[in-house]
Amino acid sequence: MTIKVGDRLPQATFRVMTADGPAAKTTDELFKGKKVVLFAVPGAFTPTCHRNHLPGYVGKAAEIKAKGVDAIMVTSTNDVFVMDAWAKASGGAGVIEFLADGNADFAKAIGLSMDGSGFGLGTRSQRYSMVVEDGVVTALNVEEAAGKAEASGAEAMLGQL
Repeated sequence: MTIKVGDRLPQATFRVMTADGPAAKTTDELFKGKKVVLFAVPGAFTPTCHRNHLPGYVGKAAEIKAKGVDAIMVTSTNDVFVMDAWAKASGGAGVIEFLADGNADFAKAIGLSMDGSGFGLGTRSQRYSMVVEDGVVTALNVEEAAGKAEASGAEAMLGQL
């Protein structure tokens, strides 16, 4: 079943890079008591994700946070090392929190995984954005086509906040 507005995020564990190396962070640690913009991409460094979706959020981060958002986070079904390299290469490090969902556990738990095996990608996350307030989804935007970042892009998100 796909998550919807009004639903609480399921318990899940992401991997994040810290100064001491990879660490686990739960949905409670990331979302409890905060207003968070979370967006998901099918893959770090992939064309739409790297050239369009992530740069929009990096460029609009200050405007988004000025609307009362505590944190902006991106998740992808890549491992923590790829996500860390992407954070550094994209200019997103320190601006956006990069959450690795390497086994697609979170994507599956919220009903937004997709089968990319026809392209050699395995199980991936669909492209979406959401606003999460204290663990509850208050806005959700799922892209109909994986190669577009319009409904889930930073501009659209700014209009919802």
